[in-house]
Amino acid sequence: MTSTSDRPRDECGVFAVYGHPNAALLTYYGLFALQHRGQESAGIVTANGPDSGFKRHADMGLVSQVFSAPVLEQLTGDRAIGHVRYSTTGSSNLANAQPLMVNCSRGQLAIGHNGNLTNASLLRDELEQRGSIFQTTVDSEIIVHLLAQPSHQGGILSALRQVEGAFSLVLMDERGIVGVRDPFGFRPLALGKLEGAWVLSSETCALDLIHAEFVREIEPGEVIIIDENGPRSEFPFPKTKRAFCIFEFVYFARPDSVLENVNVHRARVEMGRELARLHPVEADVVVPVPDSGNYAALGFAEELGISYNHAFVRNHYIGRTFLQPTQLIRDFNVRVKLNLIKDAVRGKRVVVVDDSIVRGTTARARVVNLREAGAKEVHMRVSCPPHRFACHYGIDFPDPAKLIANQYTMEEIRDYLGADSIGYLDVDGMVRATGLDINSFCLACFTGNHPVAFDPELDKFIMERRRNRAGHLLTDEDQHPSLFDSVS
Repeated sequence: MTSTSDRPRDECGVFAVYGHPNAALLTYYGLFALQHRGQESAGIVTANGPDSGFKRHADMGLVSQVFSAPVLEQLTGDRAIGHVRYSTTGSSNLANAQPLMVNCSRGQLAIGHNGNLTNASLLRDELEQRGSIFQTTVDSEIIVHLLAQPSHQGGILSALRQVEGAFSLVLMDERGIVGVRDPFGFRPLALGKLEGAWVLSSETCALDLIHAEFVREIEPGEVIIIDENGPRSEFPFPKTKRAFCIFEFVYFARPDSVLENVNVHRARVEMGRELARLHPVEADVVVPVPDSGNYAALGFAEELGISYNHAFVRNHYIGRTFLQPTQLIRDFNVRVKLNLIKDAVRGKRVVVVDDSIVRGTTARARVVNLREAGAKEVHMRVSCPPHRFACHYGIDFPDPAKLIANQYTMEEIRDYLGADSIGYLDVDGMVRATGLDINSFCLACFTGNHPVAFDPELDKFIMERRRNRAGHLLTDEDQHPSLFDSVS
């Protein structure tokens, strides 16, 4: 599907627990904390030893809608993996809800994935030619089929060497759990510890919620295997440059999370300060677009000594109306999601700070609202550079032809929005705000320099439009070699 929202969307969040009697409940809380990473479906798979069998529950909707107390009581076991999903290329339906759970040559296996495989279509075609039958359209199933191939007696590491692109994974077999981060480190994955149990999470905010100790971030290219002997790590991929998605700092991650050993809140405030130094303006009030613009707006206001005020009031309970396709509904959503306190802006010179402008329709409506409320001037400031290029690593940016900064100059964007001025943060300032080296990041959506090559004709965002079929995974219950056997 193609997003109709004026916000880019991440594909999902993952969570896993090993060695705790309440693994399912902890995973439920963990997914609650990761809800911002995906709101279309949620799922948990649990297990309690090699002979107990896996238990799975997944459905469409928010975590609070998918799981009830009776459902969680049925998900017994001392280990679990969980997943929240927002569909980018895979259809928004129950068949694509994760974690996937299958029977294969290695026994029972469950897997959840955050990211996007750039060679997904090529791998899928090769597997289908060898007789594999797919029942979903998600990347995770490709990895499952690679694991199930008889030629991959080397275990998970041998299978993972075939995939390319962005992937942070949690897997569970009949003996333990596995966490994987691709060699570029596009997507986050953290390790925690709680009462002798081990926890994996897309973000550290989920560790905080369950009172787990943050141990460290999983390294790019690391495969961490956790079983009864504790965690051990393998590094099966060739060493390469780091390419952490900087948009995690700008927008996706929660401000209370730590990424690359940097607090997200602090980085966003610094982005606001950098933006103020780059594009100062004389104004009476700085207004954030909540919630992701709050911290950059705070930094912007502090840097210039301008009053900071929440003039937009966010409605957190509107559900999934953004999925409606018509322009009429999108315009309605602008007002129902954020309403304006008119007295806060009437007669004032207003600076509106947002984290990004993608299509521009929502930002334009904000400016119109402010003008109607009597704002004397409206200045737009954006705490990241203009988005001009597509993302092939798991973020649902629309086609570049629908990115406003890809099609128009800054002056044309300003005129389209109806603002008195517009200013975007530049790449150097955005990176400087994190305190990290520019070579640590993927900046492809801003610069067009993609760290992992891709063939547009084979890109799954295109191929997905040509697919809509279902099948059943092959099953082989005769032998169950573990993921943990022969990891070379």
